[in-house]
Amino acid sequence: MKKILVTGADGFIGSHLAELLTQNGFQVKALCQYNSFNSWGWLDTSPLAKEMEIVSGDVRDPFFCKTISKDIDVIFHLAALIAIPFSYHAPQSYVETNVTGTLNICQAALENDISQVIHTSTSEVYGTAQYVPIDENHPLQAQSPYSASKIAADAMAVSYFNAFQLPITIARPFNTYGPRQSARAVIPSIITQIANGAEVLKLGDLAPTRDFNYVEDTCNAFISLLNKTNILGETINLGSNSEISISDTVKKIITLMNKNVTIEQDEQRLRPKNSEVFRLLCDNTKLKEKTGFEHSVTIDAGLQKTIEWFTNPDNLRQYKANIYNI
Repeated sequence: MKKILVTGADGFIGSHLAELLTQNGFQVKALCQYNSFNSWGWLDTSPLAKEMEIVSGDVRDPFFCKTISKDIDVIFHLAALIAIPFSYHAPQSYVETNVTGTLNICQAALENDISQVIHTSTSEVYGTAQYVPIDENHPLQAQSPYSASKIAADAMAVSYFNAFQLPITIARPFNTYGPRQSARAVIPSIITQIANGAEVLKLGDLAPTRDFNYVEDTCNAFISLLNKTNILGETINLGSNSEISISDTVKKIITLMNKNVTIEQDEQRLRPKNSEVFRLLCDNTKLKEKTGFEHSVTIDAGLQKTIEWFTNPDNLRQYKANIYNI
């Protein structure tokens, strides 16, 4: 049985991935960010938490990273600051967590002879599509401090493969959605506003398109990268090869929730002009060829599952839908 370290296991994608790996029979060490509340984030309520080894700490500390990665076979590195709007306010914290944190994980993996590292990137590094679908050779464009930090983190990961032969792969998910996602993201923002009785939805720009992926598909795509020697040192897009505008996504959610609402543009939700990513559409050919993975959850089915989770009163009360969360 492989022992797998998942960094960022307290977060949205990380908690789902840690659970799915556990269900698939792997021995999981789940890293949650240290805090004085002794909270494990979304793993606090996970029925599978008791089957994991959960540790609290911070990837910004190189000594800690070396300690927790001892006797580990594989590292899924997801720990990161990801909120784009907050990166405008606190860019240095993104460099410290995303770039230095990745450096620390790579160095720890090298020193502890880890057999495989899967580093998490983001489709935001591509910026607005210069051509579609976006393959792994698309130019990288730093349109926000967040995307700049992830470009740098990806480069750090590749450097460890080239300089030290660290067996690392860059997994580059496109827009993931589903249960537990932060309300700073557009789909949870829409659902929680409607679920809390809003008659006017406050949203940002509705024109951009996204390649939305249900979290279960994203996590299964991650797992498909395990034990693949033909992807070491490479970047793999994790996307569905389909796109939908934010406007059409809103319409789908309104229809599925059977509510009559109007939409109002909220200026604080708009990105600076040159920072908005207007189009994302994944070319997932490489993923299919290297792993055989196929997405299985349609946008309609995924939205319905997401709505059902968010409208559960126990889940909904964890969100402050009346506050714009940057």
